[in-house]
Amino acid sequence: MYIILAIPVFFILIGIELGVSLFQRRMVYRLNDSINDLSMGMISMVGGAFFRTIEFMGYWYVWETWRLFELGTSDPFNPVGLTAGVWVGCFLAKDFMYYWAHRMSHEMNLGWATHIAHHQSEEYNLSVALRQGVFQGLFFWPFYIPLAFIGFPPGVYFVCSQFNTLYQFWIHTRIIGRLGPLEWVFNTPSHHRVHHGSDVKYIDRNHGGTLIVWDRLFGTFQQEEEEPNYGIVTPLKSWNPAWAQVHYFVKLFRQAWAAPRWQDKLTLWFRAPAFQPRGLETNAVPETRRENYRKYNAAPPLGLKIYALLHFIFVLLLVTGWLDGERAMGWAQWCTSAALIIFCLMSIGAIFDLKPWARWVEPLRLVLMSGAMLTYGGGFFGFPDLNGGAFNMVLCAAVLASLIWFGRYHAKLSPAREGLDEGAGAAHAEA
Repeated sequence: MYIILAIPVFFILIGIELGVSLFQRRMVYRLNDSINDLSMGMISMVGGAFFRTIEFMGYWYVWETWRLFELGTSDPFNPVGLTAGVWVGCFLAKDFMYYWAHRMSHEMNLGWATHIAHHQSEEYNLSVALRQGVFQGLFFWPFYIPLAFIGFPPGVYFVCSQFNTLYQFWIHTRIIGRLGPLEWVFNTPSHHRVHHGSDVKYIDRNHGGTLIVWDRLFGTFQQEEEEPNYGIVTPLKSWNPAWAQVHYFVKLFRQAWAAPRWQDKLTLWFRAPAFQPRGLETNAVPETRRENYRKYNAAPPLGLKIYALLHFIFVLLLVTGWLDGERAMGWAQWCTSAALIIFCLMSIGAIFDLKPWARWVEPLRLVLMSGAMLTYGGGFFGFPDLNGGAFNMVLCAAVLASLIWFGRYHAKLSPAREGLDEGAGAAHAEA
């Protein structure tokens, strides 16, 4: 609830950070990267709604059935009236268990598969904070069950969880430097920049959420020295937000299938990400450690970028309606509308990637989107019913204009241009 209410504040702060970075003449944001970050956040919110229900019901069941202590209330959903000690104790316990869940998500393949999405961006700004893994909650959730056994009511736990998450938004920035004595206790932008670094000395460091003291106590603290190279060791090189969510699972399945030894097939999921099954070893140098490394930056024409940006803004508005109206939706509508939103974000990512298959996927997306809204109105995505002659005429005109606009750039989405970055694109043009 609090996170959804904070979304407008997130965008205001992103705008402020963008303005400050432009004033400082620093390249902190890239359009394709930021849209990908926000797309990942939307998939996490839309696709993760089902998983959040599992987390909530599981915590409530353990608290209701097996709690060891009564901490001031028998009403799991009404935390009002509890002592300050219960609130502080729950917040500290939550932050402590977050440290271990976060640390294990870096040190175990199964956890890394759910968390890697948050680290794929090669930039570091406030939009990266919204880039979340849709399956991450399923891995983190068991670490918080001890809080239910202790007896922290579900209402207290979920309020503390959301404020723990909200705190971590502001530390995803490069425009705030060191903060002096505060850095001995609290997680800060400097500490968290280290956590997002792909440099050898920065990998798997500074896992704390609100407090950095856990890292200092358990030997995972690293002070920021030179500015990190951001991203993951093997860059994703894709703006497809759905692929970004699942690509590491695919890698693990392929490794498990190809591993000659059965013990490797089974234990691979619980080994460290650096583990290589016997017979599949490789000495390849990770790209982020090469001196000539360049960030992935496919370069569509300006008109195609503007087209993708406008349609992304439209999908963003749909998601706000979906989040507000999801509880009133039936199961079939909930699943169908969520799948269509994710499909839209995949198509927009394919345009930024210059994928050839975007030539037919994007028109299909326009047809499906308009068909759903013409048939069911805005209520299909949680908005009030917008069906009517004027609405239908405007929608049809917008779709027709989009098809004409997109058609102008149809030839730019050719196999020869797929994935070209700006430098490679220039070389291709000169050739």
